[in-house]
Parts: sequence; C-alpha cells; structure tokens
Amino acid sequence: MDLLAVLALPLLGAAMLAFFGHRPIAPRLNLAVSAATFVAACVLTADVIAHGPMQVLAAEFFIDPFNVFLVALTAFVGMTTAAFSRPYMRIEQEHGRVDARRLRLYHSMYQLFMFTMLLALTTNNMGILWVAMEAATLSTVLLVSLYRTAASLEAAWKYFILCGVGIALALFGTVLLYFAAERVLGAEGMSALLWTHLNAVKGQLEPSIIGIAFVFLLVGYGTKVGLVPLHSWLPDAHAEGPTPVSAVLSGLLLNVALYAVMRCKVLVDGAVHAAWPGQMLMGFGLLSVVVGAFLLWRQKDVKRMFAYSSIEHMGIITFAFGMGGPVANFAALLHMTGHALTKSAIFFTTGHATQKAGTQRMDDIQGLREQSPALGWGMMLGALAIVGMPPFGVFASEFLILTTAMQTQPWATPVLLLALGVAFGAIFMRVQGMVFGASTLRRLPHQPDMLPVFAHLALVLLLGLYVPTFLESWWHLASSMIGG
Repeated sequence: MDLLAVLALPLLGAAMLAFFGHRPIAPRLNLAVSAATFVAACVLTADVIAHGPMQVLAAEFFIDPFNVFLVALTAFVGMTTAAFSRPYMRIEQEHGRVDARRLRLYHSMYQLFMFTMLLALTTNNMGILWVAMEAATLSTVLLVSLYRTAASLEAAWKYFILCGVGIALALFGTVLLYFAAERVLGAEGMSALLWTHLNAVKGQLEPSIIGIAFVFLLVGYGTKVGLVPLHSWLPDAHAEGPTPVSAVLSGLLLNVALYAVMRCKVLVDGAVHAAWPGQMLMGFGLLSVVVGAFLLWRQKDVKRMFAYSSIEHMGIITFAFGMGGPVANFAALLHMTGHALTKSAIFFTTGHATQKAGTQRMDDIQGLREQSPALGWGMMLGALAIVGMPPFGVFASEFLILTTAMQTQPWATPVLLLALGVAFGAIFMRVQGMVFGASTLRRLPHQPDMLPVFAHLALVLLLGLYVPTFLESWWHLASSMIGG
C-alpha cells in the first residue's frame, strides 16, 4: 500500500492539475500532493528499514536499500521544489512569461514527471524502466519548452531528439537483455525482464550478449545522465526551461538515469566477470569531469554554468561507481545525495537572482548580498558546498573518491585534482561577483521562499559532519549489492 501511494499520489495530482492547474489554488495543490508523496515515501522507507527488501504486485515492483533512499530523496526534493515554485512561477506570471494555460501545463507535467521518476526507481521490470525513462523525457520536453521562445523550443527539440536517440539505443539493449534472459529463464514472457530474476541467474547469462546489451544501455541511459560526449542537450535544457525544472532535472533525473545504468552494471558484472564495464564507466566519468570543469570557464549564463557543473559531478559519481568496491560505491551514493540537495538549492537561489536582474548573464547579476542578504548568502554557501569546501557533504564524498583513486587508480588522481581545481576557480570567481558586487537589482513583487534553500544546505552540512546510522547502513548494503 505504501508503494502504491508513492506512485498513485503524483499520478492523481497530475490528473487533477490538468484541470485545475491554472487556478490560484494550483500552487498549493501542487505542494500538497508533493508533500503527501514525501510522507508516503517516508512510510515506505520505514517499512524497508523494518522488514528489508520487498517485492510488490507479483514482483513487478522491488524496493531495496539501493532504490529506497533515492525514492525518499526524489520525493523530498520534489516537495521542496514545489514549495520554491510557488512564488517563482507567480512572479513569472506577473512578468508576462507564462499565462494561465501554461501554468496548467507546468503543474500537471511537474507531477507527471515526478511519477515517471518514482516509477523508474521502484519498478522491477527492465522493460517498464525503459518506458518510465521515455515518459520522463516526454514530460520534461513540455516543461523545457514552457516559455515558447525560440531558444526554449530549440532546447526542447535538441533534448527530445538526442535523448530520443539515447532511449532508442537503451531499448535495443533491453531487447538484447531479454534475449539473453529467455535462453536461461525460458519462455516466461515479461517476467524474464524482472531484475530480481535476472540477478539470480546472472552467472548463467551469455557473456557476449549481455556485454553488448550493456554497451547499448550505458550509451542510451548515459545520454540521460549527461555523460560527455552525450551531454549537449543538458546545458540548453537547464538554461531555457523554468528554474524549478532545472532544479529537478539536475538534482533528480540525472540520478535516476544513473541508477538505471547501475542496475544494468550489476547484471553484466555477474555475467562477464571482467573489468571492462567498470573501465567504461571510469572512462566516461573522467571525460565528463574534465570537459565539464574546463567548459565552466567559458560560460556567461549562470544556469548554463551550473548545468556544466552537473556534468562534472555526474562524471565524478560515474567514475566512483566504475572503480567499484565498498568505499567507492559508498562515496558515490553520498555524492549523489549531496549533489542533488546542493544543486537544487543553487538553482533555487539562481532562479530568484535572475528574476531580480531580469537576465541570466552573470555580468549583469551583481550585489545579491546587498539587495537580499538571505539570497546572497544562500548562493554563496551553495557554491562553497558544490565546489567541495569542508565541512559540507560534497567534500566528504570527494575526499573518499580521491583517496580510493589514489589506492586503486593512481593514474586518474592528478586528472581528478586538476579538474576539481579548475571547477573551483571558475565557480568561485563568478559567484563572488554576483554576491558581493555593486547592486543593480530590482525588488521582486513577492518575497522569495528561502526555506528550501537553507533546508537543503543544512542537510548537506549534516552529511559532511555526521551520516545518520540508518543512512549509513543503507549505503553499506547498497554498496555491497552494487559490488564492482
């Protein structure tokens, strides 16, 4: 019942907001549905803590320590983003950027997007996982193009075409996965695609077929992760869509896509007993870290800059998962959590900053601390957290990844250190000008909601100082399951 509530609430919310999304009550209804989903996710999490992994609805859904924390994280960030979007979208409407019809589309597609991500995380069926990822693409295409400007339509089409090609490759990989499974499990129909069934017989799967399937699945879902060179949709989608959409794209969707990759990697590791799947992840990850870090210096648009920061951080996580082992996997899970919370908080502050300035050009956004101290300090603390300054949780995860790389992949350590240093310089130089420069900003007609920003940053700070026992035990169990 708890799982059904987690999935049914956003789906029901999307249906209701399709009719009432343009009314004044819509922002509160959107927040109420998101909060109810988070409560249901917490209850589901408590059940998993108490009773262990569970299968639901004839094993079509599967909850274990790996995905249950991502479900809770997704529901939490979805709730705080809904809270942030209340004043943000109201200001956008008063500035004439959206009308009632587009607000209805925004609210309904937001909840549909949340549903697709939660479905992808909880399904046990690799075919339904593919369907959920495709549905997430379609719903976010409509969100990215919400403003209907030439730039937003171009970004939406680029996102649709590139991710559509990626999802097509992932479909071919899923078909190959079914082909390999059917030879072992027999003619069991769609049950041959259940991850728990595949995991039980992964040692018997044909290595050559499962290896080819993994390559297609990695490239397909890796497009959604934003791994270089499959990343070109990501900066445009972040820059041209509404800022709440940028927050959930960067903070949640990239995690969900990487989750899909890791579910596939567990299967291929058990089938091929070789190092090359991890090496592929390390290669894509390291390339993403380096390219993302250096491209940060070229950006003039604040949302594009933080989009390239997301590419860099997803590269760090992918590299850590590629190294494998309990410490690297634990660090990757910690980094997934820290990045999701920090980057969404940064986009919250960025959204209100761009509304104050009337532009996304960083050179024209100056003096945030003088005009709005809470907004300025929120952006500065978020920037310090995302570049890995202690004592934030991102520092703890990057420290674990670097020390593990020194022991197992020493050749990569200098590259990682160089890229992290480049990213630190690029972000810190830009942000301090926006925060501490001479103010030329206007006042907003509605007070920004800064509670989600500081709630996220407080959690990231907590993760840097102390990881709660239940969360540590989840990540240890998930790390052991991922292996590598």
